[in-house]
Amino acid sequence: MNKLFYFFIGIFALVAIVYFGLPKLLNSLGLHPHYDIPKYTLSEKRALIITTSHDTLGDSGKATGVFGSEMTVPYYAFLDANIKVDIASIRGGEIPVEPNSMGWPLATPADYRFKEDAIAMAKLNNSIAISDIDVTMYDVVFLAGGWGAAYDFAQSEDLANLVTQANANNAILGSVCHGALGLVNAKDTDGSILIAGRKVTGVTDKQLEQLGITLTPLHPETELRKRKALFEANTAFRDMLATHVVVDGNLVTGQNQNSGAETSHRILELLAN
Repeated sequence: MNKLFYFFIGIFALVAIVYFGLPKLLNSLGLHPHYDIPKYTLSEKRALIITTSHDTLGDSGKATGVFGSEMTVPYYAFLDANIKVDIASIRGGEIPVEPNSMGWPLATPADYRFKEDAIAMAKLNNSIAISDIDVTMYDVVFLAGGWGAAYDFAQSEDLANLVTQANANNAILGSVCHGALGLVNAKDTDGSILIAGRKVTGVTDKQLEQLGITLTPLHPETELRKRKALFEANTAFRDMLATHVVVDGNLVTGQNQNSGAETSHRILELLAN
């Protein structure tokens, strides 16, 4: 009996170590690094976060969507600065979320907060269609990433037009990871390609290769370079553990899921100034 008791105690201890230790280990390696955003009060401002509506990874049958933290981290960064925040998606309605991205061991504090926030979850389940958006109402347009965006961001004429108009209205344009695909077909005020000759970042081709997900139709680094953008990124043992943020005028872009907090901070800095 004593041996059986100690066996189960050992199993319980091992499970507890893994459950509580794995997120901390991933964090120490570079996944979702801790980042403190200074306090801002920007009550007169309004931000729009746009996500994918695509929910399947190619012909694999595997579910996909927005990567949780790429939506939740900027959502609370803006909300905590007293900014009014709306959430839209390509088609509107319920937004698909990348499985496990808002759960153990990948979830950020913003993910857990979002899931307990009835108002936030209502926005997730009843997002505004981008075709119904009056973009002149917004000071910030933020393009969240996730594998789903590879299927409907650059492919959406409505999104290209929305970003083009937001830029013409001097809004700040932000993106993280695959969200940068929403910038590639937007135009500058002179009709030229918005990102041509400008510094930007997004998820690297190397990260996609390392994760074994290259079946998506468009890859941010490749597409940004095709438009003559000045692509920047950092690398690491695994690129999913790297991060980089670039500010070029009203463009604020983050490399991947680790970059959401700093990207949001840089946007708040621009708004405050």
